[in-house]
Amino acid sequence: MKRLLAVLVLFLMAAGAAVWWYLRPQPFPLHGAAYHEYAYVTNFTSNTVTVMDLVYRFGPEPSQGFRAIRTLVTGQGPAAIAVNPRKNEVYVVNTRSGNVSVIDAEQNQVAATLGVHAAPSAIHVSADGKRAYVTNSASANVSVLDLDQRKVIATIGTGRDPEAVRVSPDGLIAVISNRGGNSVSLLDTQTLRLTATIPICQRPGDIAINLDSNRAFIVCTGSSQVAAVDLKTGQLLALLDVGHSPVRIVLKPDGGELFVCNRDSDSISRIEVSSNEVGGTFLIGDKPSDAVITADNRLLYVANAGTNSLAVYDVDNGRLLGSLPTGDSPAAVALTGDQYHILVLDAGSGDVAVLGKLQATLIPSHQYPLLTMIPAGISPRQMAVKAFNLSSKQN
Repeated sequence: MKRLLAVLVLFLMAAGAAVWWYLRPQPFPLHGAAYHEYAYVTNFTSNTVTVMDLVYRFGPEPSQGFRAIRTLVTGQGPAAIAVNPRKNEVYVVNTRSGNVSVIDAEQNQVAATLGVHAAPSAIHVSADGKRAYVTNSASANVSVLDLDQRKVIATIGTGRDPEAVRVSPDGLIAVISNRGGNSVSLLDTQTLRLTATIPICQRPGDIAINLDSNRAFIVCTGSSQVAAVDLKTGQLLALLDVGHSPVRIVLKPDGGELFVCNRDSDSISRIEVSSNEVGGTFLIGDKPSDAVITADNRLLYVANAGTNSLAVYDVDNGRLLGSLPTGDSPAAVALTGDQYHILVLDAGSGDVAVLGKLQATLIPSHQYPLLTMIPAGISPRQMAVKAFNLSSKQN
């Protein structure tokens, strides 16, 4: 009887150890065969897009994740990039050749090329995934793409040198910042006509729109301000003073606050959306260029191009937690779909730094050791992440 109990205890201990080994915190999360996730990096000088597999699969035949798996030839000068939230497609704006490459994310191949106008600079896809809007900076207009038919359905004049475009969450208005005209244009997406062009501040660029779709916030690099615009009345509500040379603006997932990267004052500014007021400006690092906020609204990650690092900012407590090493001149930052890893695009060294949790239960969520560096092409500009599941029939 004692021998039987001893054998049973040993069996249970072995089984428990096996379960712990399988369920223990991993440097890479577990994914099934149907799950796919890729990062797409535009390489401006190479005229290519690097496709990076972000999935590490465990099982009888584990596959290596976080590696470049393909290089796609696009048009000339690929710069801006966007993913479709409703279908497995990615869109690349080719500035020098004046067109947009459509990438099939399931096959990771260029499926179509759509001609637009001169020097396209930015693209944004509507929440329903049916349309994309492309600013053509040298033509002073915006191209509207029907993504189901894969064709241009309209070209609408804007102000001079349109820089950025963003569609409101309700899909009814597209906001275009006109860098050369110091103005912002509002486009009715139903009639495809401009409803207003509003003078705001100097050299407007990046745009954020609140969750209620009634206000837009536009950074103005030339005047170190953020303009708040009423999208229903077409009126300028406020000009908010931030740090020098604001270049990027991001909205918290809960919609309550905005954060602005001020490149030439090494700071970020915090804006209260409900009151159109600056809540404070804080030092963050040398030449902040891009930022992303976690889905739980707790942490802000800021790429500091001047110090080759990623700053970690505690949103709730309003304090800098620390900095993490990256490659040379980080220009863009993104989170994987499960929020488990941070991807930092390094413009100077031409790679993507992957930072991720090694022991999720032991290391605080803001400590992300550098796991690997994935080579990209020459002069990488932007990065986008696309995650999706495929059925067994599609596989």
